[in-house]
Amino acid sequence: MRIEKEAEAVSASRNHLVFAYYVTGHGFGHATRVIEVVRHLILAGHDVHVVSGAPEFVFTSAIQSPRLFIRKVLLDCGAVQADALTVDRLASLEKYHETAVVPRASILATEVEWLNSIKADLVVSDVVPVACRAAADAGIRSVCVTNFSWDFIYAEYVMAAGHHHRSIVWQIAEDYSHCEFLIRLPGYCPMPAFRDIVDVPLVVRRLHKQRKEVRKELGIGEDTKLVILNFGGQPAGWKLKEEYLPPGWLCLVCGASETEEVPPNFIKLAKDAYTPDLIAASDCMLGKIGYGTVSEALAFKLPFVFVRRDYFNEEPFLRNMLEYYQSGVEMIRRDLLTGHWKPYLERAISLKPCYEGGTNGGEVAAHILQETASGKNYTSDKFSGARRLRDAIVLGYQLQRVPGRDLCIPDWYANAESELGLSSPPLSVEGRGSHMESYMEDFDVLHGDVQGLSDTMSFLKNLAELDSVYDKGNAEKRQMRERKAAAGLFNWEEDIFVTRAPGRLDVMGGIADYSGSLVLQMPIREACHVAVQRNHPTKHRLWKHAQARQNAKGEGSKPVLQIVSYGSELSNRAPTFDMDLSDFMDGDKSMSYEKARKYFAQDPAQKWAAYIAGTILVLMKELGVRFEDSISLLVSSSVPEGKGVSSSASVEVASMSAIAAAHGLSISPRDLALLCQKVENHIVGAPCGVMDQMTSACGEADKLLAMVCQPAEVIGLVDIPRHIRFWGIDSGIRHSVGGADYGSVRIGAFMGRRMIKSRALELLSNCSSPANCISQDDLEDDGIELLEAESSLDYLCNLPPHRYEAMYVKQLPETITGEAFVEKYSDHNDAVTVINPKRVYGVRASARHPIYENFRVKAFKALLTSATSDDQLTSLGELLYQCHYSYSACGLGSDGTDRLVQLVQDMQHSKVSKSEDGTLYGAKITGGGSGGTVCVMGRNSLSSSHQIIEIQQRYKGATGFLPYVFDGSSPGAGKFGYLKIRRRLSSLKAKEQ
Repeated sequence: MRIEKEAEAVSASRNHLVFAYYVTGHGFGHATRVIEVVRHLILAGHDVHVVSGAPEFVFTSAIQSPRLFIRKVLLDCGAVQADALTVDRLASLEKYHETAVVPRASILATEVEWLNSIKADLVVSDVVPVACRAAADAGIRSVCVTNFSWDFIYAEYVMAAGHHHRSIVWQIAEDYSHCEFLIRLPGYCPMPAFRDIVDVPLVVRRLHKQRKEVRKELGIGEDTKLVILNFGGQPAGWKLKEEYLPPGWLCLVCGASETEEVPPNFIKLAKDAYTPDLIAASDCMLGKIGYGTVSEALAFKLPFVFVRRDYFNEEPFLRNMLEYYQSGVEMIRRDLLTGHWKPYLERAISLKPCYEGGTNGGEVAAHILQETASGKNYTSDKFSGARRLRDAIVLGYQLQRVPGRDLCIPDWYANAESELGLSSPPLSVEGRGSHMESYMEDFDVLHGDVQGLSDTMSFLKNLAELDSVYDKGNAEKRQMRERKAAAGLFNWEEDIFVTRAPGRLDVMGGIADYSGSLVLQMPIREACHVAVQRNHPTKHRLWKHAQARQNAKGEGSKPVLQIVSYGSELSNRAPTFDMDLSDFMDGDKSMSYEKARKYFAQDPAQKWAAYIAGTILVLMKELGVRFEDSISLLVSSSVPEGKGVSSSASVEVASMSAIAAAHGLSISPRDLALLCQKVENHIVGAPCGVMDQMTSACGEADKLLAMVCQPAEVIGLVDIPRHIRFWGIDSGIRHSVGGADYGSVRIGAFMGRRMIKSRALELLSNCSSPANCISQDDLEDDGIELLEAESSLDYLCNLPPHRYEAMYVKQLPETITGEAFVEKYSDHNDAVTVINPKRVYGVRASARHPIYENFRVKAFKALLTSATSDDQLTSLGELLYQCHYSYSACGLGSDGTDRLVQLVQDMQHSKVSKSEDGTLYGAKITGGGSGGTVCVMGRNSLSSSHQIIEIQQRYKGATGFLPYVFDGSSPGAGKFGYLKIRRRLSSLKAKEQ
């Protein structure tokens, strides 16, 4: 339907009309935009009854009229926020169920009676679902005015909650379907539940005062830079500091509490201050995205520095408008909390906001509502069905997307041409529009899906730019050896296969994996990408030295492996590696793993290639794969090395996944993980367990992979409860599973297992004769069966702690030399470690750790699914602490990780934390220990994130090292699958021109 841009003013009607205007309970933003529509209806001589849970002053401070009636009733709850920047998804659904579902029958009866009592001519909703149904039951027409609907917002929440609350979405959509049509505001989301749509301009509150007048009242000169801080309430416990602002700047603070003290360069505003005037008088705004803040920033051409909110699903659509009209600057949450504001504010005032669209949406909407209440029909246009289908598809994407996958709006979902004769901006989401457009312009995706992962889009964008480095010789890029080498790696006329595998955070289990423990692992946000291409040797683009090597052999073109690995400068290693694939052959057979280990150890600068090229040899030996084509391979990993988050496993899994995809091999994620473990154990020579590779291959975003390492049985995925969050904090002390400490503890554990089996066999032998039995009880209560099982113990973790304490702890020595052990027991039965006869090994602590760790992990898993309580969190944290100190008892601690755990404890037991019901609850060293990363567990809240940052700063103050914080999760390689892409010839030709 088309409404002219220059709409006529809402004229005084001959008929006195009564409007019932329902306003959602989600924040003040809806109420403030309703004010502008209501104001015009009242100016036209109509009565408006506003039904809202918002404070009365929000309406009465802007409209003083006897025609305005306020009825304070809450009929929905919107999104429940854990803090100013985080939506609690499950709590939102539970609150809606409590507010609108349980009392639904009585709500409908009450509203129908009330609507009839006021003799309403039209029901207007922004955007309360049940209001539409109540209107239908009362026989009154209804219209919605909004930029989003709750069925779209709640759709993603349902994914987090499971099927329990799915009916809420369908009920909301059904309620909206009773609405006659939708007055749709700019920055809108898909809303397929509405039958007809009318687009209007921005609804913006009018200004009461001019910029100069406002500044004069505040005592602020025109030359003073002014930012308005507009979060609708500040994060709890967050204190503003003078140094947050650049010199000479002032900041207006909205929503500050009366007791909150602010620095001298910050000015607290009264709670009923009229913010549009203050926004227009400022030079930029710092806040969170909402319809009110975005519309006013655009209307007043004010640069907006925004911080994203977690799980606020209308945000990408509003953010798109800001970015399109050059009005938005994104600030990361960490910089907001730590006061690193200066570069964002300075960037903001350099912008030239360019919104020139209408801002009279309140007037236009009021005119439409008046005409509708007077009996005018707004009939469907011919595009209505196509529009609803398009909206439904995008909503379906939202409902069915995997947890952890970023919200990414499809390119083809462009806003329909508005009724104002203006085309809305093209959508680009998460600040990734340029990346999305770049790879889609440059590549045809023949298989797979980027799944909205921004790092994958960046990798593809980087891949697309390589030919410009090679063909055009950009001097700046040529200085980067890696990119220069990568530029000549691929034949752009052939298919390329891309895979992705994340690192992992060891939440529980750690080194007990090699003893058969249950482990709980979380795939992290950081991941490794690999691009692979296979070519016939005659078509392979060889580096000059590789070509010279083949020419010297005089054997013609032979299959060659060429690898480029980004990040070499950070690791002080060579950026490239190449070899003839025939080097993997030893006569007619593939070479042994031992020879391969020596082959890659020849050059320390290229030893890294064992993790990648080793996957080819393992496929040759274990699956009998023959590689007759040359292979080009590009590796780009954001998983930091040496921090205990499985950088090596992510490289192995991504590499093998890509090579398998390029050669048409179908390998399950579990089997692929086991093959990758062989790479690390036998070719790299690191005696790791399998949990790292399994998590990278089989993990899922926002879930813990639960696996019994006997050898690798995934027993399920454990949802991380919505109130719990895990972080990793890097100690800065380099960790290596190939280090001597890890290997010696592993050997000590296997020695302990061998001794326990020997002791059990001895007791069993004695009990074959009752006269020799140490106790008559040994023959009772299945004692013989227990000893038989323990005498053939495959995994140390299969021994319960009480049996260990009752039967074996006193039999294990604290330490033993390798020579003494071999003399008595011959072998420790571990294929990936070798006993050093001269070394002293700790046995009792090394054996005790996995036995008790398996018990701790089981208890941890059970507690995760128990009722939410402070006792639950405290108990989970205590298990983490016990694990940490058990590592130390084995000799796998470090000063850095101990310091971080102590900082978490100091924070946990501080008076502030206790007064806030606690935020952080536990921490432990991870992975192979001896440095690396500490896993921290706490409440999923902004306060916890703030405390993590404080720990980060305290650690830097004590050590001089600012630790990296791992925060977030992403899908494993199995969930990602692979991309098969081909360069578009049109793109190549365009770049050549």
